[in-house]
Amino acid sequence: MITELAVERVEFTCGHCWHKWSVDHDVQYYRDDNGDEWEYFTRDGHGVPSPYEPEGAPPCPLCGRRWVGRLAARRPVPVPPGPVGTPRQKITTVREQHRTDRHAVPPLEAGAHEQPRQDTPAEPAAEPR
Repeated sequence: MITELAVERVEFTCGHCWHKWSVDHDVQYYRDDNGDEWEYFTRDGHGVPSPYEPEGAPPCPLCGRRWVGRLAARRPVPVPPGPVGTPRQKITTVREQHRTDRHAVPPLEAGAHEQPRQDTPAEPAAEPR
């Protein structure tokens, strides 16, 4: 059973050349029949290893070295059906009564535009003595 859905912005800093970049991942947290908790990451609709583990670390775009990411921001996505009174609309079989067919549009890829960066604030200047 899915227990939580979210978009997680993962920030990477290369320990070799110090380049910083971020990547958004879709993540599902779920509980199996044994009560064990699992997480499943996707990027552009394809399953990927956790970006928080060495095997899921993407290569640095500048030097190619791999570095584990850190969570920079996240946006929870409500798990359906939601609380009573949540706005929702039943999808009818007549397409004219619903929006354009969602299966016919091109995919919205995470790499199609530059991901926003989360710069860390500069250290405050030291007080003069």
